[in-house]
Amino acid sequence: MAPTQSKPVALGSAAARARTIRTIISQLTSMYLRNRTRISRAVYITLFVALANRIRQSIADQKGDSAREVQKRTEKAGTTSTPEGEDEIGKKKRVELDREFLRSLMRLLRIAVPGWRSKETRLLISHSFFLIMRTLISLKVAAMDGAIVKALVKGNGREFLMRIMWWMMIAVPATFTNSMLAYHQAELALRYRTRLTEYIHDKYLSKLTYYGISTLDDRIKNADQLIAVDVTRFSNSLAELYSNLAKPILDMTIYTISLSKSVGGEGVMFMSLLVQLSSGVLRALTPPFGKYVADEARLEGEFRFQHSRLIDHSEEIALYAGHEAEKDTLDKGYFTLIKHINYVLRRRFYHGFMEDYIIKYFWGALGLGLCSAPVFFKIPGQVVSNMGDRTESFVTNRRMLLGASDAFGRIMFSYKEIMELAGYTSRVSSLLEVMDDVQAGIFSKKLVSSSDTEANAAVLKGRGKVIKSKNIQFIDVPIISPNGDVLVPALSFALEQGDHLLVVGPNGCGKSSLFRILGGLWPVYGGTVHKPPFSAIFYIPQRPYLSRGTLRQQFIYPDGLRTMHNKGVTDEDLLAILRILSLEHLLDLHPDGWDAEAEWRDVLSGGLQQRVAMARLFYHRPRYAILDECTSSVTLDTEKVMYDTAKELGITLMTVSHRRSLWKYHTHLLQFDGQGNYVFTRLDADRRLKLEDEKEELEVLLRGVPEIERRIAELSAE
Repeated sequence: MAPTQSKPVALGSAAARARTIRTIISQLTSMYLRNRTRISRAVYITLFVALANRIRQSIADQKGDSAREVQKRTEKAGTTSTPEGEDEIGKKKRVELDREFLRSLMRLLRIAVPGWRSKETRLLISHSFFLIMRTLISLKVAAMDGAIVKALVKGNGREFLMRIMWWMMIAVPATFTNSMLAYHQAELALRYRTRLTEYIHDKYLSKLTYYGISTLDDRIKNADQLIAVDVTRFSNSLAELYSNLAKPILDMTIYTISLSKSVGGEGVMFMSLLVQLSSGVLRALTPPFGKYVADEARLEGEFRFQHSRLIDHSEEIALYAGHEAEKDTLDKGYFTLIKHINYVLRRRFYHGFMEDYIIKYFWGALGLGLCSAPVFFKIPGQVVSNMGDRTESFVTNRRMLLGASDAFGRIMFSYKEIMELAGYTSRVSSLLEVMDDVQAGIFSKKLVSSSDTEANAAVLKGRGKVIKSKNIQFIDVPIISPNGDVLVPALSFALEQGDHLLVVGPNGCGKSSLFRILGGLWPVYGGTVHKPPFSAIFYIPQRPYLSRGTLRQQFIYPDGLRTMHNKGVTDEDLLAILRILSLEHLLDLHPDGWDAEAEWRDVLSGGLQQRVAMARLFYHRPRYAILDECTSSVTLDTEKVMYDTAKELGITLMTVSHRRSLWKYHTHLLQFDGQGNYVFTRLDADRRLKLEDEKEELEVLLRGVPEIERRIAELSAE
C-alpha cells in the first residue's frame, strides 16, 4: 500500500513546483514589463559606451602603428640591398583584415575617389540614394505581403485583388531601382580602374621608375600583371563590396528597428547577441581567403611571365631545341597554380557547408521563435484582435526577419569578399610602395653571386653626389654589376666635350654599368659624378629599340610629330638624314611612305636597324652619344659614314667596341681588365695599330716555337 500512497504525494509536489515556477516567471515578466523602458535604456547606453571605448582603443592603436611605420621607413631609407638569406624579399606578405589593410585601402581610396567634387563621389551618392530606395521599397513590400495574406485568411476576394494590384504597381520602381544599382556598380568599378591606372602610369613612367623596378629592385617580378589584371580585380571587388555591404547594413538596421516595434527591442537584442556569438565562431573558423587570393594572383602572374619569356626568347629556345625543357617549366608552373586552386576549392567547400548551416538554419530557427513571440506573449503597446491580425503580424514580421537575416547573412558572406579585396589591396599597394621607394632611391635587391656580400652590401647602402656639368668627370665612383658585385671599387677619369672615348674590356667588367650611371639609370653609390643632364646624352645599344608606330616615328623616337614640328624639322630634313645613311629606299616599302605602320623589328634586318638608330641620333643631335657595339652589323664603309657624320654634328662619342676600325675615331681610351683595375689614357690610334700588328706577328712566331724546338730535337737525335 505504501507505493500507491506515495504516488499522489509525488504528483502533488510536482504540481506545486510547476505552480511555483509559473509564479516566478509571471512575477519576473511583470517586473520586466514595469521596468521595460529603463532596461532598454540601460542596454542601449551599455552598447554605446562599449562602442565608444572600442573606437577610442582603435584610434590609439592606429596612432601607435603609424608611429612604428614611420620609424621603420626611416630606418629603411638609404638601404639598397641585402645579402642572400638576410632579406625579406622572398617572404610572402601576410594578408589580414588589420590596420595595415585599412591603411593601404584608404590610400587606394584616396586615389580612386580624389575629392568630394569628383565624379566618383557623385556616383557614390547616387548609388547610396538607390540603395536607400531599395530598402524602403522592401519594407513596403513586406507590409503588403502581410496585408495580402490577411485578406486571404479573411476570405475577402475584392481586398485580395486590390492588394495584388498595388503589389504589381510597386514592382515597377523596385525593378528600376535594381537596374540602377547594377549600372552604378559597373560604372564605379570602371571609374576606380581609370583613376588607379592613370595614377600608376604617371608614377611608373616617370623618373625611370619602370627601369628601377625591373632592374634595380626585385620585389616586383610581374608589374604588367599587377597593372593590367590586379588593378581591374581590385576595382571590381571594391565596387561590388560597397553594394554588398552598404545595402545589407542598411537593410539590417531598418528591418531591425521596424521589427523591434513588433516583437520588442530586447528580443531583437537577445537574438543579435546569439548571432554575434555564432558569427564570431564562424569568423574564427574562416580560412584566410585573402591570402589565398594574393597567392593565386602571384602564381597566375608567374605562369603568365613564363609564357612571356617563351615568346621573348623563342628564337634562342628553338635553336637549342629547348621546347621539352620549357614545356616542363610551363607544366610545373601551371600545376602549381592548379594545386593551389584545388586546395582553395576544398577549403571553400568545408567552410560553405558550415556557413550555410549556421546562417540559414540556426539563425532561421531563432527567427521563427522571435516571430512567434507576439502570438504566445502579449507585447506592450501592440493590439492583436483576431486571427487575421495575428497572421498579418506574423507574415510581416517573418518577411522583415528574413530580410534582416538575409542582410546579416550577406554581411557574413561578404567576409570572404573582404578577404579577397584584402588580397588585391595587398598586391596593388605593394606596387605603389615599391614605386615610392624606387623614386626615393631606396632599393631592395638580393645578392646571389658576390664573394663578399656583406662588404658589397655596405657599398650599396652609400650614395654619392651627382653634379650637373658640361663635361664628364668621375671621382672615386664604384662600378656595380646588376647582381650587386663591386666590379671597380673606385673609378676616376675626366672627359671634356669633344674628347671621344673608347671603352674596352672583357664581358662583365663594368662597361654597361658605367653607361647606366651616365644615363641616369643607376644611382651613384659613392664618390662624385659630374655629367650633363639626361637630355644631353643619347644611347644606342647593339640591338636598337624600334617602337610601334609609323616609319617616321622610328627616326624621331621618343619625340612625336608635334614635337618634331616644334623643333622646326620637316620630312625633307628627315629625308636628308636618310640619304646620308642610304635609307631613302625605306619610303618605298609601303605606299603610305612616312605614315606606313608595321612591326619594324620584323621588317628590317639587323644592319638596317642599326642604321635607323644612327639616323635617330642625327635627328636629336645630343651633346654626348653612348654607342654600345652599334656598328656590329654594318659594313666598314657605312661605319665610317656614321662616325664621320656624328663628329661633324659636334656629338661627343663614347663607344663600347673591340673593332680596331673604330680606334681612329676616338681620342681617349678607358680599358678595364675585369679584376677591378682600369687604365685611362689618351689614344694614339696609329701607334696603337702598329703595336697591335707587331704583337700579332710576335704571337704568330711564338705559336711556331714548339714546332721549331721539336725539329731541333729531331736533328740533334740524328
